[in-house]
Amino acid sequence: MNSATEVFQPLQADDPTSMAGYRLVARLGAGGMGRVYLSHTQGGRPVAIKVVRPELSEDPAFRRRFRREVEAARRVRGAYTAELIDAEADGVPPWLATLYVPGPSLAEAVARRGPLPVPAVLWLMAGVAEALQAIHGAGIVHRDLKPSNVLLAADGPRVIDFGISLASGTTAPTATGSAIGTPQFMAPEQALAGESTAATDVFALGQTAGFAALGEPLYGDGPAMTVLYRIVHSEPDLSRLPEQLRPLIARCLAADPQERATPAEIVAWCRQRLGAAADGGGGPAVWREVAGPEVAIPAPLPHPTPVHTLPLVRQQPQPPAPDGPQERRARRRRTALIATVAVTTGTLLLTALVWTLGDVAGRLRDREASGAKPSGSAAGAQKTPSASAGSSPGGRTPGTSGSIPSSSPPPKPVLLPYPMVRLDEKSSIGIKEPVQREDRTGDIRLNCENAGCALESDSSVITMLFGEPHGSLDECWILLKGATARSFSLAPAAAGSEFCVKHPSGDIALLVLQIKSTVGPAGFVVADMTVARAA
Repeated sequence: MNSATEVFQPLQADDPTSMAGYRLVARLGAGGMGRVYLSHTQGGRPVAIKVVRPELSEDPAFRRRFRREVEAARRVRGAYTAELIDAEADGVPPWLATLYVPGPSLAEAVARRGPLPVPAVLWLMAGVAEALQAIHGAGIVHRDLKPSNVLLAADGPRVIDFGISLASGTTAPTATGSAIGTPQFMAPEQALAGESTAATDVFALGQTAGFAALGEPLYGDGPAMTVLYRIVHSEPDLSRLPEQLRPLIARCLAADPQERATPAEIVAWCRQRLGAAADGGGGPAVWREVAGPEVAIPAPLPHPTPVHTLPLVRQQPQPPAPDGPQERRARRRRTALIATVAVTTGTLLLTALVWTLGDVAGRLRDREASGAKPSGSAAGAQKTPSASAGSSPGGRTPGTSGSIPSSSPPPKPVLLPYPMVRLDEKSSIGIKEPVQREDRTGDIRLNCENAGCALESDSSVITMLFGEPHGSLDECWILLKGATARSFSLAPAAAGSEFCVKHPSGDIALLVLQIKSTVGPAGFVVADMTVARAA
């Protein structure tokens, strides 16, 4: 991935230009299920649109599997996943949209630069393990975790195609039937077409980490049947791996699924080995080195607008033809008719004006006769004994014609933006000034325990906006009406996730996560915050 032309390919003649309202900008690639395109949401957020191949979309069994997996994938939201944001399983053809992750796949990065250093492999395993926690928590088994399904963003890895691989129909023949996945990264039970569980993905994580550290698959290459035989009947040679990685990868590759490490254990093990290197936020620096320079994402295409046909050359006025006697008489009649209409219209307008002025003068005489003072006069500044009990200030009686409301509409709240505020276990965020604080006295704090982190507050209420991105403070105001929680876990959150916070003063804040890291011993988040000050 050295240039934009390698990442974003121009659309070909057989590519669609739009899909369900998404304008397609470029082609990102193609796979067993179909083609992938770059597009944008209405708010300009880049997304990857995957369009199913026509021959698959005509298979009723495929559509049923695709629909089931799409519904399951909608539930997955994690820091290290590219979440599903839109899909149409019954479309013609079926399609789905996930957040676009700017960065190469692990397979591309290794092909370009060779094996990854040990710290990068540790960050990789911890990030992918946390992604598996979110995927498995939604009741999904990935079944096809491999280097090409792990993207390297600037702030960490992202797992893609979770749960969708089952619907893709990608199979590898075995002696006992058919198995879903990629042979070099399958587990023994998967290679034997047995039951796939969460432990199956852990085995694939061990193989993926071994590939990152060695630059080649642990079980070698070759025909699918040969690779699968090695996976089922032999153990990989781990002596080639760096010594620091061998114990964890060996646990991931245990033949018995019950003996494999869990994703939570993998995260904890990696955090312990990273130690002080993670305290200073070393993860992003490692990923920037591994992922290489960022490539500019093409801008959204404008939606087509109606085209108004105009003459290419302005017509020059033609000189009028000489008038004959009949034309001159007709022109005089038209001029007289226009003049008559103008005089009549002016008379009517003048009459209406006179009536209006007379009516106003009559009303003023009536007010003077009743003792009411004109609004804004010196006498009207004090109440007069003659003012009726039902009158409003200024002598206006409610319900009378021409009355003016006595109170102005409530002022709109003041919106204050605070971009890129950082929150870790040593700092906090204040809804009131100062916002960025280097101690724990602010309204919002980050609390990281075990393998997870949460937003916490002593006095403010916190909740999360689910559904489509680009929420608003109005939505926060509605959602916070019934909210009472003062702590919210970041486990289901990813870059772009939105949180609403209500301060006891009535101020409401909308936080949009930009970076989230919960892998190192000291987690941190970076967010854009907008505060609506209570009137």
